[in-house]
Amino acid sequence: MGPVTAGVLQLLALMGALALAHIPLGSYMARVYSSQRHLRVEKWLYRAIGADPDTEMTWPAYLRGVLAFSAAGVLFLYLLQRLQGVLPGSLHFASVDPAQSFNTAVSFVTNTNWQSYYGEQTMGHVVQTAGLAVQNFVSAAVGMAVAVALVRGFGGSRTGELGNFWSDLVRGTVRILLPLAAVAAVVLVACGALQNFSGVHEVGQFTGGSQQFNGGAVASQEAIKELGTNGGGYFNANSAHPFENPTPFTNLLEIFLILVIPFSLTRTFGVMVGSVRQGYAVLATMATIWLGFVALMMWTEFAHHGPALQAAGAAMEGKEVRFGVGGSSVFAVSTTLTSTGAVDSFHSSFTGLGGGLTLLGMMLGEIAPGGVGSGLYGMLIMAVIAVFIAGLMVGRTPEYLGRKIGAREMKLAAAYLLVTPALVLVFTAASMALPTPGHSMLNPGAHGFSEVLYAYTSASNNNGSAFAGLNANTDWYNTTTGLAMLLGRFLPMVFVLALAGSLAGQRPVPVSAGTLRTDEPLFTGLLVGAVLIITGLTYFPALALGPLAEGLA
Repeated sequence: MGPVTAGVLQLLALMGALALAHIPLGSYMARVYSSQRHLRVEKWLYRAIGADPDTEMTWPAYLRGVLAFSAAGVLFLYLLQRLQGVLPGSLHFASVDPAQSFNTAVSFVTNTNWQSYYGEQTMGHVVQTAGLAVQNFVSAAVGMAVAVALVRGFGGSRTGELGNFWSDLVRGTVRILLPLAAVAAVVLVACGALQNFSGVHEVGQFTGGSQQFNGGAVASQEAIKELGTNGGGYFNANSAHPFENPTPFTNLLEIFLILVIPFSLTRTFGVMVGSVRQGYAVLATMATIWLGFVALMMWTEFAHHGPALQAAGAAMEGKEVRFGVGGSSVFAVSTTLTSTGAVDSFHSSFTGLGGGLTLLGMMLGEIAPGGVGSGLYGMLIMAVIAVFIAGLMVGRTPEYLGRKIGAREMKLAAAYLLVTPALVLVFTAASMALPTPGHSMLNPGAHGFSEVLYAYTSASNNNGSAFAGLNANTDWYNTTTGLAMLLGRFLPMVFVLALAGSLAGQRPVPVSAGTLRTDEPLFTGLLVGAVLIITGLTYFPALALGPLAEGLA
């Protein structure tokens, strides 16, 4: 079997698995967030945090809950790293320095999981399990809660209420993420992933010395790392490491875990607004973009440009031979079109155009299908933009799901779209203009520019993957990427929740003959076009200086 055929078969198997999970998982999540009853363990948690899960919240109250919980998470994780040197189970690792502690705490709380350190040489068992793994669960649950709040905004009826943040947070964690992650972790252990709390081992005698590795609760963290679109690896090699991702089967499983909740949330959206066809329209948009990117990535990586690639049979530099070009291409597209950031290959070693695709996937806003929660609310913002454009074309007040899209709604949607590009381009320009940040670039020219552009695109979009070739463990990059992660996570949430509150306070508009049908292929095409054109106009000059210049050289 040739490598191209193998890659296509893997893709077909993945699509089949996602299709089988879509309806049951999406419908289950809709029941979870619509349920009026609380499990016993959930009641214990509510009492522990002093929250009333039955109190309905307006958008400012919901936002205060999101920000307060996230701020407490940053502080706790920062202190845990600063105290690591005196904690048990630290594997004798020293406390993490302040700049890196700040960067890592912000990274995991914002669902970014950008890592400017070597995981197996920096973090002990306590920080990994009580700090990083816990944030993998709750940061994902926060994203899902905000998405559900926006969905309720479309389904509200002049109340302005969006549900209860604490209830949504606990239910998303206890009823969705925990059981799915537990099953996935068992499968990973059965396939050879590491799961223990052993210390540092020294194995084998090699030329020049021996090799050391440490154990850890790897499989359990790997499961939620992918399922919650987090991405931070236990080891520096991330999902290219055999202890995290042992076989081609686990590689396909991890891609499935990355995509299954974001794709299934479109079903949840359709059920909660009372029209599954609306969910299918959003799903079709996401799937069209994702499949297009996978096809382009496989083409660029199998194209064999240059004698070295022709001799190797494909662009194998930086890729794991266990997974090949096909598996690596699907993983790279999936991790950058979501907010995951996990890698089973090194994106800096992709062809110029292939590396550009990973950048463009993040620049789209990671909405195809995007991160858990963030992908859905990002795509719904784009849907609001698309119906506004359609309304301008026909001279009619735009409507979406029975809600009028007026000046206030468009200002909030436009502000949402402008936050991330502003962060990416301003921080990239500053890094290229100042003398000191340039010393972190290990490559000159267009590729070196791509490294910096990728770093801030990854941080601002809460992705977390790295282009490699850039030393990001400096005070400049730890501080600026930390700020980019904070602002890139929570400023958009402010605009999303404000939009949800505005929509929830409206009286539903009845469907008329002039209403744009948003559950048909025409709207899907309009939405795909809006996503690609808006992103292209925003980022094309930066892409032309980096990956396009390299790919066309």
